[in-house]
Amino acid sequence: MTTTVTAAAVSKNFGAYQDAAVRDPVIITKNGRPRTVLLAYEDFVRLSKRDRRVEPTAELSADEIAAVEASEMEPGFDHLNDELSGQNSLGQNPPGQKA
Repeated sequence: MTTTVTAAAVSKNFGAYQDAAVRDPVIITKNGRPRTVLLAYEDFVRLSKRDRRVEPTAELSADEIAAVEASEMEPGFDHLNDELSGQNSLGQNPPGQKA
């Protein structure tokens, strides 16, 4: 269960809130609004690994674009390949769309 406390309370009893954050994140408020979160290091590492690198497509070379266009999903995800190619699940183009 997430705990919400004021910054002043954390300042007065940091050790207790640090221990609490190992179990569940502690939301720290300032002027009545959530401002920061104290959380376990393991949770921080797990969340950090979920970050993704974003690269503008304008910076991709022609070879990289061709490789993306030629890629296909693993077996079992054919519906995604169909979506990329503009076909429906029956292998047909949607009405009004040309092949």
